[in-house]
Amino acid sequence: MDGAAPQRIFVTGVNGHIGNHIVRDLLEHGYFVRGSVRDLNDPSKTDHVLAHARDLGLEDRLELVEGDVLEADGWEELLQGCDGLFHTATIYSTRGTATMILDTANKGTAHLLHAAATAGIKRIVYTSSTAAVGTSPKGTTKDEAVWNTDTSLPYTTAKTQSERLAWKLADELNLDVRVINPTAVLGGGFVRPTPSVDFFQDAIAGSYPVVPKFPMSVVHVRDVAKAHRRAFEVDEAEGRFILAPHANLTLATICKRIRTLNPSTKAPKYSLPNFLVPLAVFQDWLGGIFGRQRYLTRAVAKNMMGGDTDYSSAKAEKVLGMNWEDFDTCIQDTVDVFL
Repeated sequence: MDGAAPQRIFVTGVNGHIGNHIVRDLLEHGYFVRGSVRDLNDPSKTDHVLAHARDLGLEDRLELVEGDVLEADGWEELLQGCDGLFHTATIYSTRGTATMILDTANKGTAHLLHAAATAGIKRIVYTSSTAAVGTSPKGTTKDEAVWNTDTSLPYTTAKTQSERLAWKLADELNLDVRVINPTAVLGGGFVRPTPSVDFFQDAIAGSYPVVPKFPMSVVHVRDVAKAHRRAFEVDEAEGRFILAPHANLTLATICKRIRTLNPSTKAPKYSLPNFLVPLAVFQDWLGGIFGRQRYLTRAVAKNMMGGDTDYSSAKAEKVLGMNWEDFDTCIQDTVDVFL
């Protein structure tokens, strides 16, 4: 920060996979951090975050506060004295109820951006997703100008609606908003597996004899944290930034790489032909009848097979100066959590 007085960044959802890595990255680069969790008395939401400050000997630079993004009251006071806001708090699920996912995304966005405007915070880094970019049109490289148009899944709908709301409020409230659009986020350092990584445990255990060739792109969580900080620091940064350095892959490719790097695991070696995907959906439905968590609904399968993850990260590389953790590091750092 070039000798200037340390700045204080407010980070929502610091207990999450992305949020807690942002805390560590900011502390490592000289910032003070005030982070929110929903329950300060829940060690599963605080211990791993506080551990970053202890590891770095910077306990005096980290403050945790309690706040629920679904509640409008209290945020202005919590944001007082902060120089920036990183809004990461959301429900990351492809299987939650539409109301829960949409409310958290849209209400949280409105509450935090209005509070930031009142508290005098001008620069905001907003965590979105390539879900708001979409997977269509298939066969073309998708950059920041592309927007998702598929409304079949609550999560992708919520990310799209909430990001559009963030841009609308930025204009109305005269806020300097920069948006980060990461693809599937890999790497360790999570308390509860996100949908980006929860299939790793089942893959390693051999729960899937074959896997569909669903499109995937991946990025390491450390790179996502760095991109948030750089989006705040670089004055010329504006608009959206796609983070998808390892793009246009498939779930089958990732599982094969897991097994190559870790031969002792039972990760599937074979991919499921596309014409058999409906059978996999039916099998998943049967499992749901007997109480198993459903992963592969018809809507999910249709969404996955209808597009691709050919994203461009060129803007993040040029403007934010991003370089990336390699693909094998993304895979291995995630696998190591479950071994």
